[in-house]
This record gives sequence, C-alpha cells and structure tokens, in this order.
Amino acid sequence: MLALVAAILLMGLVMVASASVAMAERQTGEALYLFWRQLAYAGLGVTLATAVVALIPVRTVQLAGPSLLACGLLLLVLVLLPGVGHEVNGSVRWLPLVVFNLQVSEAAKLCVFIYLAGYLVRRHQALQTTAKGFLLPVGVLALTAALLLAEPDFGAAAVIIATGMTMLFLAGAPLGWLLACLTCGAGTAAALVVTSPYRWERLTAFLNPWADPFDSGFQLTQALIAVGRGGWFGVGLGNSVQKLFYLPEAHTDFLFSVLAEELGVAGVLAVLSLYGLLVWRIFRAGMASHAAGRRFGAYLCWGVGFWLGLQAFINMGVNLGLLPTKGLTLPLMSYGGSSLVMSLIALALVLRVDRERRLIAAATRRERAEEEAA
Repeated sequence: MLALVAAILLMGLVMVASASVAMAERQTGEALYLFWRQLAYAGLGVTLATAVVALIPVRTVQLAGPSLLACGLLLLVLVLLPGVGHEVNGSVRWLPLVVFNLQVSEAAKLCVFIYLAGYLVRRHQALQTTAKGFLLPVGVLALTAALLLAEPDFGAAAVIIATGMTMLFLAGAPLGWLLACLTCGAGTAAALVVTSPYRWERLTAFLNPWADPFDSGFQLTQALIAVGRGGWFGVGLGNSVQKLFYLPEAHTDFLFSVLAEELGVAGVLAVLSLYGLLVWRIFRAGMASHAAGRRFGAYLCWGVGFWLGLQAFINMGVNLGLLPTKGLTLPLMSYGGSSLVMSLIALALVLRVDRERRLIAAATRRERAEEEAA
C-alpha cells in the first residue's frame, strides 16, 4: 500500500509540474512555482500522516468522532459567512489561512466518515432495527450535503452521500430504507439540476459538448482533444499542447487529460491500475480488521477506500467525457493542498488500523506459542 501511494503521489508531482508550467510562468514568472507549492503540500501531508501512524491510536480517533463531526460542520458553516469564505469562480469553498486556502469540504469528508464509523459500532443494533437508529446518520449526511450545496459544491455532496450510504449498507442497514433514501436523494439531485441554470448547462454540454465547443462545451472539448492526441503512448512528457492555455484547470480538475495526452493509453492504464490496486488494498485492510473483530477500523477503511475510489472514478469520467463536469480533484495527483493533505491523512488512518491489527495478531500468536510451550 505504501508503494502504491508513493507511486501515485510521485506521478502526480511530475504531472503537476508538467501541466502547470505555462500558467505558473505567466502568472508568477517562475515556471515551477506551482510544483514547488505542491511539493510543500506533499511534505506537510507526509509529515502529518507519519505522525498519525506513529502517535495516534485508533481508539483515540474513534472517541474523537463526535468532536471531529462538530468541527467539520463548523468549517462548512464558517465558509458560508459573509466576509469569511474565499470565493473562486462563483463558489465559496475555501477558508483563507496564513499560508494557503483550506477547502473545507476535504476536511469535512474525513470528519464525517470517522464519525459514521464510530456510530456504526456504537449503534449497530439500533441501525438495523429502529427508524431512529437509521435516520440519525442519514440526517448527518443530509445536513452535510445541504451545507455543501450552499457553497455550492455538488460533487463533494454526492461523494459524501454515496460513501455514507455505502458504509450504512456494509453495516447491515435495512435495504428497503436505503433504497427509499437513495430514491429521495436521486429525486432531489434531479430537481437541483433542473432548477439550476448552470447545472443544467453542464449536463447539456456533457451530453453534446461539440454543439457549443467555444462556450458551454469548451472545457470538455479541449479535454477530449487532449485525450485524443495522446494515442497509445502519448506525445511525450512535457509536450502537451492543450495545457498551453487551451484547457482550463489543466493542473487541477483536468490533470488526467494532460496525462492522457502526454503518456497515452499506456499512462492511463497505469494510473487506473494503481488506483484499482490501492482501493483493493484498503478494502483488504478493512476485511482483515472486520475478521479480527475491530469493526471501527473496518468501517473506516471501507469508507476511505470507497471515497478515494469514487472520487478518482468521477474525475477520470469527467476528463473522458463519461460524466458531467464536477469540481472534484484526482486524489493524490491533482494540484491542491487541502485535497492532498487530507487524502494522505486518511490513508495514514488506514495504515494505523492495519498496523494495530497486525501487532495484536502477532501478540496473540506469541501468547499461544508460549502457552503451548509451557
């Protein structure tokens, strides 16, 4: 798992350097300015992740669940206050800090999933048998999604709802109740799309971007041109043309398109394989924890695995024209400090869960061996 994370992270740093060079030079005069910032974010994330693995027991994380949820919701409220949140392209998603802007949705995701994992352990029986036990976590997810939609951040809201519902399903929540909630959620999402002009424009542009390639379909058509130019083995690292002010957000949401252009189908398949193996390893850690009776760790691993896998799938789908445009980064690869740091902390929690399970299993084996020897 560490090798997979390192490979994805290093590939992301290389692609950020390549995709951002033209824009960074025009804006700052330093071609590698955004690369150095991303490298600093990676260093911060690795430092915090190492501290999590080495110093914070899983039990402490579990007990902190309600407090972390309160902090996550507080951040989502603070960013909406006039004069507090930082607005970019019509969305208020960032809190300005001393050295960088914190995208609060990234922190809120992890806080919500930690709380849910703890709730599923504490109220496991009530979740499966009572309406109150089921509706409480659903209410938390709905409140979080509502605050995200107020920013607006439709993509993050969808990821949190989908991941949360998956965690409830894995914990044994009644299937009929889940289907009813999903039906209500799908109806609400459809209503939001139909009643919101910019969301409707994104949907129609996704269905036929070539109908208006210089306005509503511009970003997607440029992404598809980049993917098409890549061929089997790409035009070569650093040789992308679309990143030269043709493709908007080339180093953030559409980094995958630049990768496809420069590294081709071979590079795309390599990235898909890395993410697939990473999610598989995370789920394996969750299954091992569940088998060992450590249910909090299991639910947390499954939540993190589904979250990162789903977000990667959505980002790649958007870049390939398979899904409507959403403001979701490619985890561990796209430029952005909040996403990178929180993803590394989440993965560190998975490693901590698996490390504790292995240590306990090893101690148990030693005790049995000593008993047999005696």
